[in-house]
Amino acid sequence: MSDSSWGVPPQSGYWGPTERGPVQGAAPAGPTYDAPQAQQTRPMPIVPDVPAYGGDQDDDRGAARLGGPLFRDGTPHPAQLQAPNATQSPAQNLSQNPEPMSDAPQPAPAPQKKSAGRDLSAAIGVGVGLGVVIVASLFVRKAVFVGVVAVAVVVGLWELTSRLQERKGIKAPLVPLAVGGAAMVVAGYVRGAEGAWVAMALTALAVLVWRMTEPPEGYLKDVTAGVFAAFYVPFLATFVALMLTADDGPWRVLTFLLLTVVSDTGAYAVGWRFGKHKLAPRISPGKTREGLLGAVLFAMVAGALCMQFLIEGGSWWQGLLLGLAVAGSATLGDLGESMIKRDLGIKDMGTLLPGHGGIMDRLDSLLPTAPVVWLLMVIFVGSA
Repeated sequence: MSDSSWGVPPQSGYWGPTERGPVQGAAPAGPTYDAPQAQQTRPMPIVPDVPAYGGDQDDDRGAARLGGPLFRDGTPHPAQLQAPNATQSPAQNLSQNPEPMSDAPQPAPAPQKKSAGRDLSAAIGVGVGLGVVIVASLFVRKAVFVGVVAVAVVVGLWELTSRLQERKGIKAPLVPLAVGGAAMVVAGYVRGAEGAWVAMALTALAVLVWRMTEPPEGYLKDVTAGVFAAFYVPFLATFVALMLTADDGPWRVLTFLLLTVVSDTGAYAVGWRFGKHKLAPRISPGKTREGLLGAVLFAMVAGALCMQFLIEGGSWWQGLLLGLAVAGSATLGDLGESMIKRDLGIKDMGTLLPGHGGIMDRLDSLLPTAPVVWLLMVIFVGSA
């Protein structure tokens, strides 16, 4: 900003000769001085009152008016020494009298370590315990394993219907669902796919009739949720029982369980370490594309090994295709339950399994994967 903008005459030499006469707009300098004294007198500009501006831009303008000395010798104008205007905001006073900033470099914030989001020690312990129970029941006696599946189905239905009622006010009838769900699993093992379909139809009919004992308000949404629950949990679980009916049924079921667990583990390990690109941020913000690639890689390797060494008549290339299909179905199943939980506004379906949540939080990837593995096993090595 030039000196003339403050009412100071243009420079000529230092301040210019006094022969130019009085400066236009300059205030009288008080009492009359002699000529020699007048030559040493510097004209003081008229400083207008600083208006109280509002807004961030106005604050900057106000600060610019009073910023810097007004005189050559560095003496601040008296207006700069006044107390802060009472009509001005603290932000304006602060902008007019900024505190000096330190030139010392500020320490960088400490990087935050990635968190798994769960108690890993509890999750590992519970997972190992469940694995021992499942494998023991699988190879001791097939009927025992069918009972384990039926219990898991009933508990999963209880968790799902409880959350629906708590969060959405949907009263899906649990009694016909639990009885029909357990019957579905047993019928699938005893009578095959035909028995599973008949049990599914009877369960849906039981849901419709059971709900008629209550007032009609909400009937449609209650029975719709009940039929959905019957298909989502017990009907999909019957494909595990169908796998078990084959001569090498325990090995098929073990392959199914191993591939699903390995897929989930690969997705978690790779996604936690290298994940940067979100897979479905609106559904499950924690899942990444890198995690999906890890699931595919881990599942394909495990599938090749399982089909080559555990399944009679299987081949490694069939295991590659099986692993690829399992990674896809397990991921979709996990996203599907995440969609349900997001709609309900909850993180876990239950609290029965420390470090895991509820039974449904462990069945989410297993349920949609069961029919995929059963179908591919039938195509590759037959159903006997």
